[in-house]
Amino acid sequence: MNRKILLDEKEMPTQWYNIVADMHNKPLPPLHPGTKQPLGPADLAPLFPMGLIEQEVSAERYIDIPQEVQDIYKIWRPSPLFRATGLEKLLDAPVKIYYKYEGQSPSGSHKPNTAVAQAYYNKKEGVKRITTETGAGQWGTALSFACAQFGIECDVYMVRISYDQKPYRKVMMNTFGANVYASPSDRTQAGRDILAKDPHSTGSLGIAISEAVELAAQDEHTKYALGSVLNHVLMHQTIIGQEAEKQLEYAGDFPDVIIAPLGGGSNLAGLAFPFLKHKLQGTKKDLRCVAVEPASCPKLTKGKFMYDFGDTAGYTPLLPMYTLGHNFKPAAIHAGGLRYHGASVLCSQLLKDEVLEAVAIQQLECFEAGVKFAKAEGIIAAPEATHAIAQVIREAEQAKKEGKQKTILFNLCGHGFVDMMAYQDYFAGKLSDHSFTDEELTHALGEIDALQP
Repeated sequence: MNRKILLDEKEMPTQWYNIVADMHNKPLPPLHPGTKQPLGPADLAPLFPMGLIEQEVSAERYIDIPQEVQDIYKIWRPSPLFRATGLEKLLDAPVKIYYKYEGQSPSGSHKPNTAVAQAYYNKKEGVKRITTETGAGQWGTALSFACAQFGIECDVYMVRISYDQKPYRKVMMNTFGANVYASPSDRTQAGRDILAKDPHSTGSLGIAISEAVELAAQDEHTKYALGSVLNHVLMHQTIIGQEAEKQLEYAGDFPDVIIAPLGGGSNLAGLAFPFLKHKLQGTKKDLRCVAVEPASCPKLTKGKFMYDFGDTAGYTPLLPMYTLGHNFKPAAIHAGGLRYHGASVLCSQLLKDEVLEAVAIQQLECFEAGVKFAKAEGIIAAPEATHAIAQVIREAEQAKKEGKQKTILFNLCGHGFVDMMAYQDYFAGKLSDHSFTDEELTHALGEIDALQP
């Protein structure tokens, strides 16, 4: 039994997989917030280069990865697939556990898979600067690295709580040449409006998106890049699952259940979509896919499927998604990359169609799982990734209870080497679970009823 399964560079996928081609119910279109009519390419042109807009609306099953992007991918791809024998021994359950490890990338997470692609298409169309948001800092670090590869300036609006909790993420972004601002900031109208209402705001991804979008829309030489949620972003990540499928073929295996954290959706989509193709095509009908979210920001398990803004200020198109409402204020948990009020259109539609399932887990259980994993496997996982590990442990315990064999695949989306403050707070007993109330949900969703078409 090989504990680590590697691919040769020549085996790296040369196309991205677009799950839209195989979805039984195609995703509903994004709407213009003013007219409530479906958006056209021209509506997106102020924010995105046309190459990405074409991918956003595409229904082609496979799209070629440009050679320039492939060449940069080879810095860290193909990434390894591990058999978690240490964790299997610890859990003593009738399970085989595999994890795809994306922590070897320049940013330490899966995010460069789309950052490099987005920077490439922007450079191709002469863009000089890209603005973006970041939660925990993984996406901002990835885009900073990608912009450095193509000589593009990069401005990152980092959620205030993560800006304060994770100073070394800011240093990483600065090292790659990016400007990093704590959000909400006084640099934008959206930021000033939030600070006027709440001078001590800890921020959110929705607020940071508003700031980045506002600035991109004001300058013809500046575009905006998003680290999750949109169709083209999720598609770029599918190189993960395509590699994993080939690696599991070498191991003579196929998963019964696939698990990944979900903030916006790119993490789960990257690993799961290439496998879900078989379920949608009817060849692997029993395959389960579990999205894991924080109990403090449970859009999939407690939110509603509605049209909503992707940002707090209402600058983005209206997206059909599971949402807690764009004004929802998530608790200041350490898994900053999961503190987002909505889910991607594609993941939302697949959940609605019961192709996916979702669970919400409290952060103390997640950190406990992360510590167990570190002891057993030798990798300290990012707080976001510990959500997947916690669900893996739940699945193993259930398999043991039922006496059923099960093969589990999960995405170890990034390492936690710059998240040591989170682990320090956990060991010091400073972290707590968060009780999500129905009152919070009712208030946040009530504010978006008027947005429905």
